[in-house]
Amino acid sequence: MPETIYDIAIIGSGPAGYTAAIRAGQYGLKTALIEKDNVLGGTCLHVGCIPTKALLFNAEIWDHLKDAKEFGIDGVDSRKLNWGAIQERKSKIVAKHTKGLDFLMRKNKVETIRGYGKLTGPAQNGILTVEVGNEGKAASIKAKNVILSTGSEARMIPGLEPDDRILTNIEILSLKEIPKSLVIVGAGAVGVEFASIFRSFDTEVTILEMLPRLVPVEDEDVSKELARVYRKRGINFHTGAKVEKVEKTKSGIAVTFSVDGKPQKIDAEKILIAVGRKPRTENIGLERTKIKPDRGFIKVDSWMQTSEPGVCAIGDIVLGTPQLAHVGAMEGIVAVTKIAGKPGKPINPEHIPNATYCHPEIGSVGLTETKAEEAGYNVKIGKFPFTANSRASIVGQHDGFIKIVTDADHGEILGVHIIGPQATELIAEAVTAMELEATVEDLMWTIHAHPTLAEAMLDASNSVYAMAINA
Repeated sequence: MPETIYDIAIIGSGPAGYTAAIRAGQYGLKTALIEKDNVLGGTCLHVGCIPTKALLFNAEIWDHLKDAKEFGIDGVDSRKLNWGAIQERKSKIVAKHTKGLDFLMRKNKVETIRGYGKLTGPAQNGILTVEVGNEGKAASIKAKNVILSTGSEARMIPGLEPDDRILTNIEILSLKEIPKSLVIVGAGAVGVEFASIFRSFDTEVTILEMLPRLVPVEDEDVSKELARVYRKRGINFHTGAKVEKVEKTKSGIAVTFSVDGKPQKIDAEKILIAVGRKPRTENIGLERTKIKPDRGFIKVDSWMQTSEPGVCAIGDIVLGTPQLAHVGAMEGIVAVTKIAGKPGKPINPEHIPNATYCHPEIGSVGLTETKAEEAGYNVKIGKFPFTANSRASIVGQHDGFIKIVTDADHGEILGVHIIGPQATELIAEAVTAMELEATVEDLMWTIHAHPTLAEAMLDASNSVYAMAINA
């Protein structure tokens, strides 16, 4: 039997890896997808985006039931939360999409290979070799191109190890019961999402954030609005907070932290460490190549190619791009398109949307007001509150706004920042507008259906020129 030489071997089957594999199959390339776990989908599907958002939807429904009388629904005062059923529904969603990925691999003629993949060195006569270890046995896969897509894992505070009280995104998704109290370290997307979930289920939540504001990558106005709503929801938080010590107590944990040099202490049942994610690039054979990682991250060019010929890197391991599933997926498409010699284009970093599924939701793209000013633009702002949007009244969600950052000289849309109902869906219009180089005037002349939340985008674009109809 002649030895199989794949066109592409992909190491890691998260959103970046499986998207790359599917696109490679669509292009007719002989493709191998190497995965160390017994399921495809990576962190996002199993212990990240999908199960977290399933819990957030449950939390949203539970919050609606609290206001049932306002919506004319009587008799729900005796409602009872079935945590086991919530966890079971979450697991069913994950299982459904795991089976979906297995089907998509078969449909696109992608060969799935179970085992731990690592590079063995540079290409020999144009062919790279990947060593695949599985239960003590090793095999070699040969391919003309290799795509590294090994993902990331939660960063841990030095000296701490995850267990039943000290949690990462993995442990918190499989809790047997809802904690009465929870401390969350980190107010990025993961931190504020879990704060939102467990506060809806009546947990006493405290967030500790080292930087000066919640969701520090977002526009400052968005951070202020989230802080206002979280206070209203009874979510406690301390910004500028440095965690000094985490100790186990008889019934939970005790956290010592300082704000402006003043020490404070808080007791809780559990603590969630949500201080970012580190790339999984150790022990994948980089030392045998020209690739020199930077703090574990891999530097690539605009087509996701590394310094080692024939080797690309995509997803959470890439230096300088956000660790987001949708970014990794598009990086996979960019890499495969280049390998296949098909027409494509690199990612524009300014057109990458952020989506945070806390309540209220946050969606954003492009430059914040501060970043636009720092870049030297003549900045003009439009801002429209959801309080003046009829659909927001209908769905009973008035918090938040849409803010558009523009260049006053040319009407260029520099950034759009949304906090409020369905913000993670509404941001798509802004991304499309920016990708197609639409101006704010183009948005002003775009008819939006009524009554919709999307109309707030129309009013926000008009408000750049102080001409919003509904405010």
